[in-house]
Amino acid sequence: MSNSRIPGFYRLSTKERFDIVTKGCNLSENEINSLSGEYPLSMDLADSMIENVIGQIGIPVGVATNFKINGKDTFIPMATEEPSVVAAASNAAKAAYELGGFFTSMSGTIMRGQIQVLNIADPYAARAKIFEHKEEILNYCNEKDPTLVSLGGGAKDLEVHIIPTTNQIMLVIHLIVDTKDAMGANAVNTMAEAVTPTIETITGGKVVLRIISNLADRRLVRARAVFSSEALGGKEIVENIVSAFEFADFDPYRAATHNKGIMNGISAVVLATGNDTRAVEAGAHAYASISGHYKSLTKWEINADGNLSGTIELPMAVGIVGGATKTHPVAQAALKIMRVSTAEELAGCIAAAGLAQNAAALRALSAEGIQRGHMSLHARNLAVMAGADKSDVDRIVAQAIKEKDLRYDRILEITQSIQRGE
Repeated sequence: MSNSRIPGFYRLSTKERFDIVTKGCNLSENEINSLSGEYPLSMDLADSMIENVIGQIGIPVGVATNFKINGKDTFIPMATEEPSVVAAASNAAKAAYELGGFFTSMSGTIMRGQIQVLNIADPYAARAKIFEHKEEILNYCNEKDPTLVSLGGGAKDLEVHIIPTTNQIMLVIHLIVDTKDAMGANAVNTMAEAVTPTIETITGGKVVLRIISNLADRRLVRARAVFSSEALGGKEIVENIVSAFEFADFDPYRAATHNKGIMNGISAVVLATGNDTRAVEAGAHAYASISGHYKSLTKWEINADGNLSGTIELPMAVGIVGGATKTHPVAQAALKIMRVSTAEELAGCIAAAGLAQNAAALRALSAEGIQRGHMSLHARNLAVMAGADKSDVDRIVAQAIKEKDLRYDRILEITQSIQRGE
C-alpha cells in the first residue's frame, strides 16, 4: 500500500473497500477471514481471554484514509459503533495531507509501578534507606523478567514519594520500568509484588498496594499537523476553531466533551489493535487534569500562512506484544494494516487519529454544527431500525436529507412508503 488517498473510498462497496485494504496490506488468508468475520473468534479462544464466556459482540471495524504519518501513507483501522467517527477522521486527514500530514514523537516506553508502604514511624529516614538499597531493589525486579531485560527493557530507576493524607503519612515507591513494545501491566505488577518483602525489610513498614499507574507521564506521545485553511472552509472557520479550543482549555464543562471527541478517534484505534481502552482513557483524562485544572489535550493555532496548526500530547500506554494484541486475530490484522513494528509507531498512529478527530469535530462545530454530518450517517442506522431492505437504505436516507428531517418517525414513514411501492 503506497497511497492512503483513495478518492470516493466511502462510495465503494464493502467488498471493494475490503479488497483494497487487505490486498494492499498483504494480509494472509487467515487474517482476511478473521477480519471479514468469515472465521469469527472461537468460543474456546474467547473463553481463554475472559471468564464466564457465553458469547461475543461484534463491533464494526472501518479504516480511516488520507493519513500520512512521518512521511508514510497509512490506513488507520478503527473499531467503533458510533457513526461519523471514521469519516470525520478521514476528512480531517485529507486537509492535512498535502501540507505534510502528521508528524509524531514519543518520550519513551516507561511505565510506573507504585508500592504503597504504611505504618512507618520515620518516613523520611525510610525514604533514604530505599535509595541506599536502590540497586538491590532494581536487580531483584529485573530477575523477574529476564526476557524484557534481554530486549533492553526492565526496571531502570525508582522514585520515593512521601504523601501526607488526612489520616496518615504514606511512603510510595515508584518503580520506573521500560516495558519496550509491551503495554507492560503484567511485567510491572509482577515486579512490584515480588519486591514487597524486600521493601518491608528495608523500611520496617507494611506494603499494601502494589500496582501499575495508568498515568504514564513518561510514555507521552506527541503529534502535530497543519490543516489547510481552504480545505477547512476559510479564515473565519479557522478562527472559530481556535476560539473553540480556547473555550475548552479554560472551561472543564466544554473540555470534557472536547476531549471525549478526541477519544472517539483514539479509543477506536486502541480497541481495533486489542489494547486496553480503559487504561488509555484513564491516562488521557488524568493528564488533562495534571495542572490542577481539566484542560484540552490538544492545542490549536493559526500559523504564519494562515493555516490551522494543531498538536496533541498525552500518555499512550499501548503495545504490540502480549495480551489481546497477540491473541485476537483481528488485532493482529489491524497492526499489519497499519504496518507498525514498534509500540512507539503504534502510539504515533493513535495520536494522529485523535488529532484528526478533534480537527473534524471543531470544524463541524465552527461551521454547520455537529449534528448535520453525524445525523446524516446516523440516518442509515435509523433506516435499518425502521426495517428497510439494504437496497433501499440509500434512497431512504437521501429523501430524509432532502427534506432536512432526520427524525426516526419520518424515516419510518419513508421506509413504509417505499415498502408499499409508493
